[in-house]
Amino acid sequence: MRVKNLHSWQLSVAQAQDLQRQLAGQVLKQGRVTNPQFIAGVDISAERGQAMATAAVVVLDYPELKLVETKVVTGKLGFPYIPGLLSFREAPLTLAACQKLSLTPDLILVDGQGLAHPRRFGLASHLGLLLDTPAIGCAKSLLCGTHQTPEAETGSYADIIDKGEIIGVALRTRPGTTPVYVSIGHKVDLAMAISWVLNCCRGYRIPEPLRLAHLAAGGNLKPEKDAIASNSGHQGKLL
Repeated sequence: MRVKNLHSWQLSVAQAQDLQRQLAGQVLKQGRVTNPQFIAGVDISAERGQAMATAAVVVLDYPELKLVETKVVTGKLGFPYIPGLLSFREAPLTLAACQKLSLTPDLILVDGQGLAHPRRFGLASHLGLLLDTPAIGCAKSLLCGTHQTPEAETGSYADIIDKGEIIGVALRTRPGTTPVYVSIGHKVDLAMAISWVLNCCRGYRIPEPLRLAHLAAGGNLKPEKDAIASNSGHQGKLL
């Protein structure tokens, strides 16, 4: 996959926040993903406070959701852990993994927020914009906003509201489990985001592309790892 050259990664906290506000205006909140051939999931494994992390991207065919490609990259994180600025910590390594793919996914599911973010520009929106690919945020926890409790059955959801705006939904993907938090990343509308998360579930709370990406990032799919020294040493390929 190709990565668009939109900005430098060498930013202060204030500069990163300002950049999020600027790039949020470029996110496309409409789009139709129909008859996708390949759906990707991305995740990263990193202990809070640790310098090293492993990013994984998996590509599944659709509708079988059979794993067809996995890329894993291990490297040094170049940005501190700051809530709301996760993409500046995780995106460079994730993009390095995506660049190694031989297949081009039609849709990317991201373990993180999209518009359900204080500045409406979470990891899913950042990756979607840089990869110029439809992306959906599917997070395990809520970053901002409030919501009612969705009904118990699969497919039920409740709007996440922040400052009077619907920014995503709390979606029940399996009875008896806590919901996941779905929001627009890029080039999809919210109804489409909900639909594709549900289409990608196979009996687990987490949709299959993200479940397998999580396993890959943790070393449990045993793909070949491509180790890199640091984010700073990889900047030329990521920008």
